[in-house]
Amino acid sequence: MPKEDKKRRMLLFAAGSLLGAVLFFWVFGPSALNPCNDSFCIGGYIEKDIQQHYAGWLFYRQSAQGWPLGIAQGINAPNGVSVSYTDSIPLFAVLFRRFEAILPATFQYFGLFTLLCYALQGGFGALLCSLFAGGCARPLCGAALFAASPVLLERAFRHTSLGAQFLVLAALYYYFRARQENRYAWPGLFLLNILAVGIHPYFLPMTYAVTLAMLLDHILRTRQWRGPVLYLAADLAGTVLLGWSMGLLYGNATSGGQSLYGYFGMNLNALWNPSGVNGVDYSLFLPMQNQVGGNYDGFAYLGLGILLALPAAIWVILPRLRRHLPLCAVCAVLTLFAVSHVVTANGVTLCTLPLPASLIQLFSVFRSGGRLFWPVYYLLMLAAFVGLCRLPGRGLAVCFVLLLQLADLSPAFLQRQQAMRQAQQQDAFPSALQSDFWEIAAGNYAHLFSVQGLQDDALHLALYAAENGMTTNDPFAARCDEKALAAQREDVLEELSAGHLRQDTLYLFEEEGAFLQAVETVQEQAWCGRIHTDGCDWYVIAPGLQQQSFDDSCTRYDNKYPLRMADYTDALWNRGVLDSTKNIICFADSAFARRKLENAEFLCAGDSSYRILQVDDSDPGWLMVTLDMEDATILWDKELTTQ
Repeated sequence: MPKEDKKRRMLLFAAGSLLGAVLFFWVFGPSALNPCNDSFCIGGYIEKDIQQHYAGWLFYRQSAQGWPLGIAQGINAPNGVSVSYTDSIPLFAVLFRRFEAILPATFQYFGLFTLLCYALQGGFGALLCSLFAGGCARPLCGAALFAASPVLLERAFRHTSLGAQFLVLAALYYYFRARQENRYAWPGLFLLNILAVGIHPYFLPMTYAVTLAMLLDHILRTRQWRGPVLYLAADLAGTVLLGWSMGLLYGNATSGGQSLYGYFGMNLNALWNPSGVNGVDYSLFLPMQNQVGGNYDGFAYLGLGILLALPAAIWVILPRLRRHLPLCAVCAVLTLFAVSHVVTANGVTLCTLPLPASLIQLFSVFRSGGRLFWPVYYLLMLAAFVGLCRLPGRGLAVCFVLLLQLADLSPAFLQRQQAMRQAQQQDAFPSALQSDFWEIAAGNYAHLFSVQGLQDDALHLALYAAENGMTTNDPFAARCDEKALAAQREDVLEELSAGHLRQDTLYLFEEEGAFLQAVETVQEQAWCGRIHTDGCDWYVIAPGLQQQSFDDSCTRYDNKYPLRMADYTDALWNRGVLDSTKNIICFADSAFARRKLENAEFLCAGDSSYRILQVDDSDPGWLMVTLDMEDATILWDKELTTQ
């Protein structure tokens, strides 16, 4: 390899990385790089997912070290779970955990990681473009196009680990270099395939798809297969080894992805639909389009500049497709997987193709299938760039498209700037844990136990537990062992029914009915009751705090505790009211509800009273009450008493 070529590549990589870093600072500013600034992590940037990422890191840094390396014992306690399933970037978590003794009390690495993603996106973008354009100006314009990728901007700090899209660009770079130099054994590609599993498993099918295309292409051209097969086998072995060491194979994580394949598929309008998550508009010029269900996670807007440049690429691409048949094949497979068997266009589901349930469950390992389109997405961007470089006046054409692209994406850049500034000043997703109960309970318990259901505001609860040195079994991670969790909950319910409380455990219930069934035998040993703030309800059993008084958001369970209708809805019932009659309501069966209704003549809501005509307990688990009134829906969310 001539020294001049190597020097040019190094300079382009450095300059492209600098462009990516400049774009990062322009959009997000320097505050996110402060490791002691976790306000945007706790408050939630754009949406709540970064709270999950940060909570995973907080639990992990408190965990005892063992093997596998990436296990946070405080999550899904006592079994623990890999921080891969909290999207906490396990490679960074494991690295910084080595320095726990010297880290400050508050420490986040998500800003540093995202800066690296932008820098490497620009660096590998420059290298990729340099394979098709001479000099430095055009490759660096191409690097800026890749660094300003709408898909990257959509994920940065929202799904932080998915910002590592430079892995896809690097894989494409090695593919095209392999074609030019007639080789396949790239140490860089070998390494990035392994590193991908330590960042986010979703990158594995992307980088390995490009790798497979490269190896197949080499086999077809040279008729030599042994070397490529050994290369692939060794790479897979290294990937499995790192995944094992990060805890991806730890335990029996069964929940979180079953039968969701298809819901997060890519809409057929994705390439020109500038509608991002939470209504963010990615285009100054093009209107936002409709989409269906979870199509938002298949976001793949190319930008107006790239869309206008694509026709210039057609005459360049078509004659060369036959040279890249393996790459075309893997792109077709990735595109079909991303669109899924639920085919959507704008706001309409065109068809749902029949797939065996077993296949849907298998595909649901990568439940957000729309993301797997990214290698095709970046190939389309590359094709547009290459097409421009074949036009007369190509330098001006590339510059014009870059400026148009940046102008088109300016609303999204400005929105992200504003969102980061707001995240530094106040909570974007304020916690509902505002009652003084949480402050008083902090430090009194070693465990936060979800006895039933996924709790309201689960991510703030996870942060609360982590910040106060508590473990949690609340399944806020992407995967958990459902059978083990169900068995734990059954054991705890049996303990409660026997009157036994774990003094180091704060018990939480999602539904009032389940709480009322469990509380009778332990109410003298704990503060028991309801906490209601900002539309969130928790039903708690807090051992040792029975003498404690709390603010008005807390209602103690005692003889004055009110009745509430069960919030039950199905084909017959609407929030606890039978649709066909409107005068039959239901309560979860419990000793408390039976005491309240026994010998009662009236059900009262405020100053209004309604005669009780019948109490029916023939349906196990429920008490159905017939009232002398026309429409019992007026009792929704009301505190009820009896006379």
